[in-house]
Amino acid sequence: MDYIIYFILTIGILVFIHELGHYLAAKICRIRTDVFAIGFGKRLIGWNRINGFSVGALPKDLDLKGHTDYRISLLPLGGYVKIVGMIDESFDTNFANEEPKPYEFRSKPIYQKLFVITAGVLMNVILTLLIFAGINYVQGKQVYLSTTVGKIPEKSLAYEAGFRTGDKILEVNGVPQSDWEGLLSALLVEGIGRSKDIEVLRDGKKVDFVTDGKILTEAIRIMKDSIFLPLGGSKPMVSSVFSNSPADTAGIQAKDVFLKINGVKVHTSKTVIDIIKSSDSEMQVVLLRGEDTVRTAVAAGEDHKIGIGIRDIFDGKIENRNYTIWESLSNGFGDMVLYTQITFTAMGSVIRGDIEFGDAFRGPVGIAEVAADSADLGLLSFLKFIAVLSLSLAIINILPFPAMDGGHFVIIVIEGIIRRELPLKLKIAIQNAGFILLLILMAFIIYNDIVNL
Repeated sequence: MDYIIYFILTIGILVFIHELGHYLAAKICRIRTDVFAIGFGKRLIGWNRINGFSVGALPKDLDLKGHTDYRISLLPLGGYVKIVGMIDESFDTNFANEEPKPYEFRSKPIYQKLFVITAGVLMNVILTLLIFAGINYVQGKQVYLSTTVGKIPEKSLAYEAGFRTGDKILEVNGVPQSDWEGLLSALLVEGIGRSKDIEVLRDGKKVDFVTDGKILTEAIRIMKDSIFLPLGGSKPMVSSVFSNSPADTAGIQAKDVFLKINGVKVHTSKTVIDIIKSSDSEMQVVLLRGEDTVRTAVAAGEDHKIGIGIRDIFDGKIENRNYTIWESLSNGFGDMVLYTQITFTAMGSVIRGDIEFGDAFRGPVGIAEVAADSADLGLLSFLKFIAVLSLSLAIINILPFPAMDGGHFVIIVIEGIIRRELPLKLKIAIQNAGFILLLILMAFIIYNDIVNL
């Protein structure tokens, strides 16, 4: 039930903000909007100025006289604004045989059409920036005062890039490094794609090497397969416990920190996962719960899982930095740039087959799981998740894919170049093909979500 609630809340916020952008832009350009819908399919409830609040479908002969019907529909997997005079999710073509009217989308100049189409993406970007900036202002930033890397497996991108376990990174391109936040920015954000000159302290000696820029752009994989975390502070913490799971039965709770499994000290979530996957019998676990040490026994199920969410936390020296409003906005923009780079890196890695599709993209089930987990960690954690998801929604929507905002953008630009509308049948065919492909992709993503549960 928590998953369902947080999924609906998360999707509701993101869809509302996105569609509000299209709606407000249409109103600014004096374009009529017939429907503002959260969800797809059958109308459940809604309100308009003509017949007020109502349940179910509207009467077929109802004339809204240019007013908008604000509604919640059956399938909570998106939403839309029905803009008069535009081929969209409603597939309405009744206007095709009539002369364009001043209040229709098709009668407006190119720049207004592009504004309306991109306004949803713009609103998602603004939401992301405001949340990141707000978190920076309210919470400041917890800066890890360490530049010493943790465990670097030999078969990892970080190892290939030249890093070794215990390296204390002194400089990147001649710039001294004093904290982990600045280090990641220097490695993964500044000069994306370019090679970097690295100076480290290794076994008491200074060592210089050059990293391949292409390897560094694989930020998502460096984070994933090498546990590229600062040494001396990585601890595996339980982020969530599934009901009626082996972990739940054993009394394991959210925010417990793993100390030992079968007498072996554990410092990362990967180590915990590897031990659990390789175990065929009951495991003796030592946990840190607040200031108390808790001992319990747990046996993995047939899927070699115990039913927990787990993540790494830093427990070394931390400095809390507070920012002004302008500094918060600047840092928020920097956060947005970083997550944008990681998103495109993930897309590229999936296309090349370097990482599994399910590892890079999550569907409704995955979103619900992560939303609930982030909410368990507090309001700011939940808001940060919404910000990251909002940015992802903006990026995906602006891609030149049929039926997406980016697809409409391309069509409008083409029409502007040739100075006439594309044939109506062609636009409908493009919209239909895009919608079918989106449904297939969504089914595939949901399947991956269920398989990876």
